[in-house]
Amino acid sequence: MKRNLLIKHLTQNNCTLYREGARHSLYVSPNGNVAAVPRHPDISDYTAKTICKQLGIPVINYN
Repeated sequence: MKRNLLIKHLTQNNCTLYREGARHSLYVSPNGNVAAVPRHPDISDYTAKTICKQLGIPVINYN
């Protein structure tokens, strides 16, 4: 999955960028959960699913 699609899904579910790190971007959900999104152009589907679960938002439909 492309990183841009994951970021778009996060912002559509009201997650905001908390801060930028050297290798990850931290996003925070409306309920206060924080998850690290790697800066790779391609992110595995398993990682994207895990990020969504950590933030407590619906899992992205990548098909």
